[in-house]
Amino acid sequence: MKQAGFPLGILLLFWVSYVTDFSLVLLIKGGSLSGTDSYQSLVNKTFGFPGYLLLSVLQFLYPFIAMISYNIITGDTLSKVLQTIPGVDPGNLFIGRHFIIVLSTVAFTLPLSLYRDIAKLGKISLISTILTTLILGIVMARAVSLGSHIPKTEDAWVFAKPNAIQAVGVMSFAFICHHNCFLVYGSLAEPTVAKWSRIIHVSVLVSVFISMLFAACGYLTFTGFTQGDLFENYCRNDDLVTFGRFCYGITVILTYPIECFVTREQVIATVFFGGNLSAVFHVVVTVVITTVATLASLLFDCLGIVLELNGVLCAAPLIFIMPSACYLKLSEEPRTHSDKIMSCVMLLTGAVVMVAGCVLVVTHPQDCTHGQEMFYCFPENVSRTNTPVSHFQLTTQLSILNNSIFQ
Repeated sequence: MKQAGFPLGILLLFWVSYVTDFSLVLLIKGGSLSGTDSYQSLVNKTFGFPGYLLLSVLQFLYPFIAMISYNIITGDTLSKVLQTIPGVDPGNLFIGRHFIIVLSTVAFTLPLSLYRDIAKLGKISLISTILTTLILGIVMARAVSLGSHIPKTEDAWVFAKPNAIQAVGVMSFAFICHHNCFLVYGSLAEPTVAKWSRIIHVSVLVSVFISMLFAACGYLTFTGFTQGDLFENYCRNDDLVTFGRFCYGITVILTYPIECFVTREQVIATVFFGGNLSAVFHVVVTVVITTVATLASLLFDCLGIVLELNGVLCAAPLIFIMPSACYLKLSEEPRTHSDKIMSCVMLLTGAVVMVAGCVLVVTHPQDCTHGQEMFYCFPENVSRTNTPVSHFQLTTQLSILNNSIFQ
């Protein structure tokens, strides 16, 4: 919402959710037309080995970068939770984000990632979904209690902003599940296109409803001050938000294994081991993937940039371009058929988002105030009015705050 402008952001959120819904059904239709049962085999049959290789790279990069972003979130949120414990020094090494990332990997995400059957992760996903609703309730509650006390930025309510394409990248990252849709489709008791369509319609509808509430409540509370990680906006002495951070960290830890499963089973095992990993190689590959992701997450601490980059580089082609291209080549429907028209629109949209998004991510990166308390957490720095804050006023306030902290 901050990158796109609030009204345009809401419209884009619904557009991306619709495209996600359409493309997920389109993928399964493409699988039925080609007689294939995986994303890789579909692209391989449609575009040959070059297409298969490109898709394999994208299917690896997307969940792998997602694993990095999940580690960043875990480090950011749980370190702040531990800092609220009475008597704990905020500078203690053992509550720092780096130590938290390593500890959570060794104790939780690595053991959970060693599961070989995605169906066994179902209960874990259910717990994650329940925690997400609790987090949403906290964000909504704080929108009511904090919104009137935080000054609004001067451009808070403009219809559109020039970084809207970066917003599409973030939304694409949030909605994409194409890299494992054939796995989920195959896990259904009686997999059919009609049954899959019903499941997708309901799932995407629930997802866009939750995403819209998160986005609206978060942006209405913080407007132009909104961070890539929303919980970076809240003050550390807020007990309710501390509980929300804890739930958020657990949610991310429980989501991580699904992404690791995709990188290992759908990409590494398929491309290099013919689809089957021995018990030894299963453990070795899992350890290597999680270790590299952990090391990468220790080097980056700005979540927004990671989400944008993953969205425009990987999510956009996986959602917009690949499903459309496969269906257009496989389908024998006339060119005026609604599915073919929509596929052409998706193809062009994906190309624009991918190219323009990459340029914007490099030339206009998100601001990141990782680990810093926002100026409104200090009452003496905040006017108790709703007067819009200009960029100059904000810079001045932050300079005063930084100087006082330094002194």
